[in-house]
Amino acid sequence: MDSSLLIKWGLIIGIPLLIFIMYRLILRVFFGVIIVPEDRIGLVTKKFVLVGRQSLPEGRIIATEGEAGFQAQTLAPGVYFGKWFWQYDVTFQPFTVIPTGKIGLVLARDGAELETGSILARKVACDSFQDAEAFLKNGGRKGRQTAIIAPGSYRINTFLFEIEVADMISIPDNTVGIVTTLEGKPLEEGQIAGKIIGGHNKFQDVDSFLNNGGYKGLQEQVILAGSYFLNPWFVKVESVKMTEIPIGYVGVVISFVGTEGEDLSGVEFKHGNIVARGNKGVWSEPLGPGKYPINPYILKVEYVPTTNLVLNWASARSEAHQLDKNLSTITVRSKDGFPFNLDVAQIIHIPNTEAPKVIARFGNMVNLVSQVLEPTIGNYFRNSAQDSDVISFLGARKERQQSAKEHIGRVLEQYNVHGVDTLIGDIVPPESLMKTLTDRKLAEEQKVTYETQMKAQETRQSLEKETAIAEIQKDIVKADQGVLIAERIADASVKKATGDANSVRLQANAEADRLKLLASGEAEKTRLLAKAESEKIEWIAKADAEKISLTGNAEAEKILAIGKSSAESYKLAVEAMGGDNFTQLKVMEAIGQQHIKIMPDILIGGNGGDAGNPISGLLGLQLLEQLRKKADDDKLN
Repeated sequence: MDSSLLIKWGLIIGIPLLIFIMYRLILRVFFGVIIVPEDRIGLVTKKFVLVGRQSLPEGRIIATEGEAGFQAQTLAPGVYFGKWFWQYDVTFQPFTVIPTGKIGLVLARDGAELETGSILARKVACDSFQDAEAFLKNGGRKGRQTAIIAPGSYRINTFLFEIEVADMISIPDNTVGIVTTLEGKPLEEGQIAGKIIGGHNKFQDVDSFLNNGGYKGLQEQVILAGSYFLNPWFVKVESVKMTEIPIGYVGVVISFVGTEGEDLSGVEFKHGNIVARGNKGVWSEPLGPGKYPINPYILKVEYVPTTNLVLNWASARSEAHQLDKNLSTITVRSKDGFPFNLDVAQIIHIPNTEAPKVIARFGNMVNLVSQVLEPTIGNYFRNSAQDSDVISFLGARKERQQSAKEHIGRVLEQYNVHGVDTLIGDIVPPESLMKTLTDRKLAEEQKVTYETQMKAQETRQSLEKETAIAEIQKDIVKADQGVLIAERIADASVKKATGDANSVRLQANAEADRLKLLASGEAEKTRLLAKAESEKIEWIAKADAEKISLTGNAEAEKILAIGKSSAESYKLAVEAMGGDNFTQLKVMEAIGQQHIKIMPDILIGGNGGDAGNPISGLLGLQLLEQLRKKADDDKLN
């Protein structure tokens, strides 16, 4: 760039600036003029005093009466005269800004001494610490201040006040703020928390709290969810969850603060005081299900189930409430010396009206279980087992369960607890005894099996007997039908035999009689078969006898007839042939019937006979032929 141009721009800028500086110097030096910008304040330091008090009082660092030193009075934005540079030094400072969500904590470097035992200086009228002179003249004390500065912009004299920015105190939802104050009266003897004091707007107005007699330390009063302008030099706040009492429970409150109230438990209850709400002790009215802003450092809430509560004496099982987590299977010993294990479940119920007494007596539910339920139930079953052997104990399980329920129920009533039921679970006898029992049971089952099989065999025998009887009955029916049929056949045979006999009798008397006897015998035989086999034989015998009789008669008649006929024939033959010839003829017939050969067929006559008699030879051949023919006729007949 051209040097002449630079010089030109230098003059354009430098000359006005020089004039302004010279103007300010002239005003400052010759007229004592101070101009405070609009976003600043002027902190004044006076170097010396021409007339009046020259120095500050002992222990003071801020001048309020024109003394030399740091001046309490500040210069607001504007123009001021008479502030000669040789006498005053003015420092420009930005406004003090407290952002949103923050608070300003004030530490005063000058003022009266703090009271003995106090750690915070009380509030004085000083326009939120913007009027330092008023602070000092109104009795403001040095040190940390109870008052705070809310969010905003302030003209604070930092020669006197040191400002520390801190966060507001926020209490989340479903939580409660536990307050501990660092300033106030000491707690009374025997108290662990300060009583509730009103008028301090949730500890935000520290001076009202202190002026109303607030106590130092833990406070009974709590603050709920929200944001608060709390001075952390005054209070410490701890956020804890709200106390939630679930459905099925009540909360018995044990208060560690309050006055000693009247005991409401009655003369018969000798295990602690039960007092009205707000007093020290166990409150008579438990809290129902819900959420409560409880200070856990001064109030203790014990949860008591009002529904049926199950407790298991079993090593492998525990309920969700965990009150029975330390309970285990009960080991007992029987009268016959066998140790065995058994699981037990106890169901109890605590009415909500009795819950405070239970807590007053035991302190909590865990102690109730360990001090009452565990020894009571364990000892009952140990004593019960010693009065019986293992087998009897197993066999009388139902009766022992009922007895345990009644006994344990009576004991629990003395402790304001209702015993609903006692249940016996698994019973685990010794392995050796179990083997014996198993063998015995198997033998018994085998016996039952054998008896069942025996009954089955008896049933089978009965079935077979009935089946045989049925089969026999069938044969009997068949036999009866056979007899009936035989009778019918016999009747038919008799009729047929009668017809045949009549036919034979018509043909010939002899043959008719024979057939009649035969028909009678057959009929008798048939009737015997119809009645029985013995009767059949009898009938046959009678028929045979009758047949023989009839046949004999017929044969006799026949023989007689034949004899008569033969006699007539013989008579005629003798007459025709002669006695000798007939005799020879019969001899030859007999020889022919017997087939006796007395000579060769070709020999008709002998050597000793009359060889010359041809008649004799011819007669012999003729006789021989007749004998053969007669024999053949007899065979045919």
